[in-house]
Amino acid sequence: MNTETNRSSEMNLMYEELARAQMSERLGEAQSRRRGHQVVVARRLSRRAERAALQARLVLARSL
Repeated sequence: MNTETNRSSEMNLMYEELARAQMSERLGEAQSRRRGHQVVVARRLSRRAERAALQARLVLARSL
């Protein structure tokens, strides 16, 4: 009976370890996606700022 209990405990520990590993992997994937999204947003804002700067230069050039 004791051997059976030990095996059961070992199996439970293995399942817990597997669950922790999967959660850690999912967390890493979520963080990676979040970083990718932040890069996309930063590029979009950069392009918007570049267009605004170009418009300002054009307005300034026309006023001279």
